[in-house]
Amino acid sequence: MSASASPVDSGGSPQGTPPAAPSALDRFFQISQRGSTVSRELRGGLATFFAMAYIIVLNPIILGAGEDKFHQHLDNGQLVTATALMAGLTTLLMGVIGNVPIALAAGLGINAVVALQLAPKMSWPDAMGMVVLAGIVLMILVASGLRQRVMDAIPNGLRRAIAIGIGLFISLIGLVDSGFVSRNPDKADTTVPLGLGTGGQLQGWPVLVFVLGLVLMYVLLVRKTRGAILIGIVTMAVVAIVINALADIPDAAWGLSVPKLPDSVVGSPDFGLIGEISLFGGFQEVGWLTGCLFVFTVLLSGFFDAMGTIIGVGEESGLADDQAHGQLPRMGRILFMDGVGVAAGGVGSCSANTCFVESTAGVGEGARTGLANVLTGGLFLLALIFTPLAKVVPSQAATPALLVVGFLIMASNVREIEWGDSTVAIPAFLTIVSMPFTYSITNGIGMGVIAFIVLRAAAGRARETPWLLNVVGLCFLVYFLLNPIEQLLGIA
Repeated sequence: MSASASPVDSGGSPQGTPPAAPSALDRFFQISQRGSTVSRELRGGLATFFAMAYIIVLNPIILGAGEDKFHQHLDNGQLVTATALMAGLTTLLMGVIGNVPIALAAGLGINAVVALQLAPKMSWPDAMGMVVLAGIVLMILVASGLRQRVMDAIPNGLRRAIAIGIGLFISLIGLVDSGFVSRNPDKADTTVPLGLGTGGQLQGWPVLVFVLGLVLMYVLLVRKTRGAILIGIVTMAVVAIVINALADIPDAAWGLSVPKLPDSVVGSPDFGLIGEISLFGGFQEVGWLTGCLFVFTVLLSGFFDAMGTIIGVGEESGLADDQAHGQLPRMGRILFMDGVGVAAGGVGSCSANTCFVESTAGVGEGARTGLANVLTGGLFLLALIFTPLAKVVPSQAATPALLVVGFLIMASNVREIEWGDSTVAIPAFLTIVSMPFTYSITNGIGMGVIAFIVLRAAAGRARETPWLLNVVGLCFLVYFLLNPIEQLLGIA
């Protein structure tokens, strides 16, 4: 019998031949143990990078729009360097230490708080110092075990709802960033906040790229094609480059990234903002009470944004252990590295770094280990000198991945919620709808937690609510009522 016709056992190796020992890379990242392969991890790392590379361009725009108490603006070039550097380093650390495919970068929402609430009342170094303090507090909460206990206190129904809400949230992000859905301007005098395309119509080639990309990815998904998301992103990026070269399309129509080959693929990084912080200078500017409220705002947003993303990635990847309150392997390290990310973002003056929900794009490609993060983080570091090349992939080519992943998350979680129990179903509903409608993971979790506590008490089941969840609910109550509290204390 020839070698090509040798009988093969269920493991794919010839009968009587022991399976090959896993490589050092496999053992370190537990690739085979988690049912993955090196190729899947690399595809996932690429997909995640393409899905979130926009932050290199967007974060500098958001932070650059703000000015501090002394009317100083941050330099755009320095912000690009800081954003890419800190995203790369924290993503690499999460991959190596936490061994999960969860990438980190400057958190949207938190950066707006830093630019528009903190900075106008103090200097930029003071504002970034408060971000560092929030990260240190997060690390202390992890070291004490309190952050893990908070996550364990979240009921299973709310966990599933958080994952579903994230699915809807990232789908809305995809629709808005692609231009398929846009905000109706206030001057339109309409009660409808969002509309189809521009003026109720899909207009322009960029939106067509998004639609074709979405169709392509769903077709590949139905046909069970490996690498469906990554194939879709790369294919549509090439299509976008060709269309942009042939058609007369204004750069503004594409958004932040224009699909055209740059004159030079290399740029010089500027590290001028790294380390420009003052830990306690902000308290001298605004007082200790206001300063503590600022730190609390950054802390709460980072805490629950990351928690929601970790839960969503855990559920979608199948890594969450239902017998252990939905924990992921190395959960303590994962949470600690998230705290490190928040502090590192402050040190880099690019705002707090946090777990990015776009990591689900990589999970959708099969990523299950930190090896995917190594590639994603490496690409962010490469972007320091290849920033012009990183801007080639337009959002219209990458955002269809978010709608594909949003579907996958919802399909795997919606049936697991106890819809027959109103004390679970109503908070779950509020969590699900609040995330996309308020454009915030934190707001969705807060609505669900408060509703769960109130409805359990109304049903005479208050004793079933963990005491720590009541504390979390109180924190969220302060968070939602922060403005009236500031007015009451005379510090608004």
